Amino acid sequence: MKLARFSIDGTTTIGVVQNNRVIELAHLLPGAPATIREVLAAGPELFQRIKAALSTQITGHALEDVRLEAPIPDAQKYMAIGMNYHDHAEEAARAGIAVPKNQLWFNKQVSCITGPFDPIYKPRVSDKMDYEAELGVVIGKQCRYVSEADARSVVAGYFVSNDVTARDWQFQSPTFTLGKSFDSHGPIGPWITTDDEVADPHDLQMRLWVNGELRQEQNTGKMIYNIWQQIHHLSQVMTLMPGDLIATGTCANVGIALGKFLLPGDVVRVEIDQLGHIENKVEAETAQDYVR
Repeated sequence: MKLARFSIDGTTTIGVVQNNRVIELAHLLPGAPATIREVLAAGPELFQRIKAALSTQITGHALEDVRLEAPIPDAQKYMAIGMNYHDHAEEAARAGIAVPKNQLWFNKQVSCITGPFDPIYKPRVSDKMDYEAELGVVIGKQCRYVSEADARSVVAGYFVSNDVTARDWQFQSPTFTLGKSFDSHGPIGPWITTDDEVADPHDLQMRLWVNGELRQEQNTGKMIYNIWQQIHHLSQVMTLMPGDLIATGTCANVGIALGKFLLPGDVVRVEIDQLGHIENKVEAETAQDYVR
């Protein structure tokens, strides 16, 4: 099942994607939760009701007629792991960057989250804006002290992520958080693909293009620490909640390694087999972009 958040005719709602159409959840199940976080928290019983309703539901909106939004814009946490692919760790080592001996975690502040096809802004204060294709994981159950063996049972599903990074700000602080958290630097989507649709999340091909040039390509089986090890590790520290997001690391050929940083006008596309793709145009930040 693919859970999407989308806008049409000035209204934003959630729904289920099926056969290139998105069906509003409220039409499938009157009284259903209004957010994907709430759907995930409701658990398998609601999933089964949605699937049963889909078997008789044929209406909906064509995907081309809606605007897909960030599926979970209000996550409590967005955690990301650094240097978690063998080839990326090797390119970092060649650049003189020490490879961590343990899992290296940082926050992406949730205010960075943006939609799968929204612009990403080059900050006025950074000249080293970079891309990182990543497999995203969304938690489906409140949990703590999860064993590796049980970790998959707390996963609701997966999404495509670009861990956009301002490298000059990243290296100002050992936590990485500032360089990873600029507004708009967390595009996710295009929807949440539930775990039951993905036979093996450690056997998905991941690719990233900039302006049609293939920059990154790797199989998710090349992680140093797999998803279950990541969840086990994080859950020793904090309670994970439904809707929490995890970015599981990027592979080689990031912009800093190639000497190719993102500039206004660039278009970045990230694609993961079975999960879909996101595509974001880089725009120059102006004084008006973030007036709230």
